[in-house]
Amino acid sequence: MSVGLVYDPIYLEHDTWQHPENAQRLVEIMGFLEEAGVKAQLVPLAPRAASQEELSTVHSMGLISYIQAFAERGGGLLDADTVVSPASYDAALYAAGGVIKAVDGVMSGEVESAFALVRPPGHHALRWEAMGFCLFNNIAIAAKYAINSYGLERIMIVDFDVHHGNGTQDTFYHDPSVLYFSTHQYPFYPGSGRFDETGDGLGEGYTVNVPLPGWCGDNEYLRVFEEILMPVARRFHPQLILVSAGYDGHWSDDISLMQLSVSGYAQMVGIIRKLAQELCHGRIVLTLEGGYSLPALASSVRATFDVLLGNPEIVDPLGPPPQAGTTHSIDRLLEAIKEIHKLG
Repeated sequence: MSVGLVYDPIYLEHDTWQHPENAQRLVEIMGFLEEAGVKAQLVPLAPRAASQEELSTVHSMGLISYIQAFAERGGGLLDADTVVSPASYDAALYAAGGVIKAVDGVMSGEVESAFALVRPPGHHALRWEAMGFCLFNNIAIAAKYAINSYGLERIMIVDFDVHHGNGTQDTFYHDPSVLYFSTHQYPFYPGSGRFDETGDGLGEGYTVNVPLPGWCGDNEYLRVFEEILMPVARRFHPQLILVSAGYDGHWSDDISLMQLSVSGYAQMVGIIRKLAQELCHGRIVLTLEGGYSLPALASSVRATFDVLLGNPEIVDPLGPPPQAGTTHSIDRLLEAIKEIHKLG
């Protein structure tokens, strides 16, 4: 089976100084993939810049022009935690275009699945606002592109970043052609993602949020994937699965309280791959979102590629969390979600 890798050094030019979301994240990942011999097993997919027309399927022209002008003036802080440098606008065009390229690679049959290792990330970006380290919503733009270019009628987005993808949810909240599924720590930034946020109008029921309490680990996430994601996906029967792959729920990542391991991420990706093989000819496109513990990030991305490649051995150099377990049972939460989405 063939797996695509989207990467370009332009992503390193989005200079965020000492910000947690910095270029060293991709440097660490790419070096680790090379050293482990995984990169040699992948099909390189060269990204292109997304057009303003493609960006405008998700974002206002006012926001696009503002970010371009802000970067051209030298950049700075868009808000308390979103950084723009002189090269950030071009990097953001190639980030969105990189996920589009991954979609093309999968839909054309060049590769079965693909992972776009891009930055800046995207799932917090709204139509009129960049926020949460994100400038443009890469995965939402790619979903719109897949619909417009390939005539797809059902796309599922799985978001396992530790933060809720408020921008992605907002983009498709009224749209029955895109099912958005998110696991995230709650309450946490950006404050959205309650389980009763399920879509509106024609989109009612096509947003599935699983807001987990802090300290959840592999067992809790796998329960969610098996008890909620799998039946939801089988009922929706997507033609393409897109994944916002954020690894900031790892137990060694200081940004969150979650207790996931590298092995846990591998099992989650394994479930997604199984669903893709069952429902949509194996078509999966992943894009990088969060993950700020560099050893955990690099190891988790490698594990993701190993799963996609069908490599039998998953390497988890960091092991399980020092203190496993949760402070809360998720039984009542899962029952409430099953009831509201009629999962039986």
